[in-house]
Amino acid sequence: MLAAGGGRRLGGRPKALLVHRGRPLVEHAVAVLRSAGCARVHVVLGARADDVRRQARLDGCVLVDNPDWEQGMGSSLRAGLESLSGTGARAALVSLVDQPGITAEAAARILAAYRDETSLASGAYDGVRGHPVLLGADHWAGIAASATGDRGARAYLKEHAAAITLVECGDVARPYDIDTEADLGHLE
Repeated sequence: MLAAGGGRRLGGRPKALLVHRGRPLVEHAVAVLRSAGCARVHVVLGARADDVRRQARLDGCVLVDNPDWEQGMGSSLRAGLESLSGTGARAALVSLVDQPGITAEAAARILAAYRDETSLASGAYDGVRGHPVLLGADHWAGIAASATGDRGARAYLKEHAAAITLVECGDVARPYDIDTEADLGHLE
């Protein structure tokens, strides 16, 4: 779970701490992953990480600090993938804290696309690739090497587009982001 952003376009309010359904957005996002079947959830924190730790109930999660969070999502993706080294994980389901319209059912569908360490799968919405994204362990080094700025795995996935299994999720999820003040209307 990438949850390190500082919410620059939201007046500096970290997205992890936005309230959705009566709790911090990061708690909602973690609950989605757990309900989808993720056995272990790593949460990458950055902006106001101490406040997130104090205010959000993240028991049982592996909390990963990204001191370089201001450099963008790429640094958070690298930190998250690095936190998986040595764990025996064969794939990572990467989800973004600012997408509360992603459901457990959508995440479970993408998890079901896992075949082996070479797997790449992505949620699709009317055929357009979106999140969450499943990254087989064989891809982690290449993704980490190309993850820069706010692009995360975008360049790597574009280069390997033919290998990605698109999993249609538009019937069970909505892929909007909470990026601006206007987007706050999506929160409940």
